[in-house]
Amino acid sequence: MTPHSPSSSPRSRRERPAKPALTRAGIVATAVELMRAEGLERVTMRRLAQELDTGPASLYVYVRNTAELHAAVLDELLGEVDLSPARSAGDWRDRLVRLLTSYVEVLFEHPALARSALVARPSGEHYLDLVEAVLALLTEGGAAPERAAWGLDLLLQYGTATAAEHSTRAESADAQRDREALTAVLDNASPDRHPRITALGHDLIAGPGEARLAWGFQVLLSGIVTAPDPDTTPDTGADPDPDPDPDTDPDPDTSAGADTTP
Repeated sequence: MTPHSPSSSPRSRRERPAKPALTRAGIVATAVELMRAEGLERVTMRRLAQELDTGPASLYVYVRNTAELHAAVLDELLGEVDLSPARSAGDWRDRLVRLLTSYVEVLFEHPALARSALVARPSGEHYLDLVEAVLALLTEGGAAPERAAWGLDLLLQYGTATAAEHSTRAESADAQRDREALTAVLDNASPDRHPRITALGHDLIAGPGEARLAWGFQVLLSGIVTAPDPDTTPDTGADPDPDPDPDTDPDPDTSAGADTTP
């Protein structure tokens, strides 16, 4: 028999470099790198396991499913949001609009993530930092606690939806053509059937996106500080009519034909 040369001998498992231990932080960091390189659609448990040289089952110890993984990726990227306006001086509205605009810009850089953020439920420290900063500025502006709590939801929802909408349009090869088609439709609107559209004309689509976004935030802020207090009464699930009219909802023990003799 011809002996194997040293170079062709298989390496012992003990000689191979040990793989780093899996951690949630390491899994999320790898998922972020994968998203930047290949897009969020490729960030699946199977693809991530391949990248980490492990089996998908090993990842479920740290992340329950792909939805939770995407939420964790979103939270990691929320660390890029500029929260400094919450600590600076100046008008609280303008500072809050700057902060929220930074949030939208982070989402806008990752179109698929912006769409995922509509349903993702981040719960990490970066998300909590964002929430704390928004609440601090709303409180500084005089919003009552209940208004600040509900207003936070409206502001983030508007910012997230705007990022998802416009990032999708930016990806479309026909974006400019679509805008030109809309402009033509407005130009050709019938003054008899659509007099208000005809009167407003290009004002309906005028202005840069940044200005429209900021104006939208200002509208929401005005409403948050002036709207009636929200009804935060817990829903107990009780019968809304605990004492029904016996004529319409008779007691079975006293309804016609029942024996009421003691």
